Amino acid sequence: MHHAKPLPGYLVQRYHGWKATAYPENKAWYKRLANEGQHPRAFVIACCDSRVHVTTIFGADQGEFFIHRNIANLVPPHKPDGDLHGTSAALDYAVNALKVAHIVVMGHSNCGGVKGCFDMCSGHAPAMEAKESYVGRWMDLLRPGFDRTAEIEDPAARTSAMEREAVLVSLENLMTFPFVREAVESEVMTLHGLWNDIGEGTLEQYDPAVKAFVRV
Repeated sequence: MHHAKPLPGYLVQRYHGWKATAYPENKAWYKRLANEGQHPRAFVIACCDSRVHVTTIFGADQGEFFIHRNIANLVPPHKPDGDLHGTSAALDYAVNALKVAHIVVMGHSNCGGVKGCFDMCSGHAPAMEAKESYVGRWMDLLRPGFDRTAEIEDPAARTSAMEREAVLVSLENLMTFPFVREAVESEVMTLHGLWNDIGEGTLEQYDPAVKAFVRV
């Protein structure tokens, strides 16, 4: 038995508003997208956080970005073990089927997942340490970032640094996928690491030349 309920009224109203206004104005574009399929140039890996709005930041239209969102914008390492791997599946499809030219990992400020990882690694979140914790086991991916920021004493500064480390861990893990490494080394695809300060509206990108995030 399924337990789905009707949509909340406010969402129904918003949909009808869109269908009556924005859709007719762009009907030809939607028809073209439906008939010709998608041809995005970039695959964006972002956080599930509702405040992260990649399409708005870059003024992207429908059909432009192939987007995957998960807790703390993390990419696991290549592990073809036959289990369920949602992020790796999205990556596989983006690179091998859609042939994207760019992969963008977007981190952000005030990330709850990163804060949870900091608390867990500091011994202050025992619930996340339980093997049954989906979030905890996912955030184990960021433990290297916790270790690499050990010299930062201020907790707020350290979690902020760990948000950028989440991007770096993902970039490192991306290169463990043979098809990603091949595309990057053959120069048909590029990787990019970003960090967005939600409150300030600023954007930083990782510059390997200086091994640091710099303002865009």
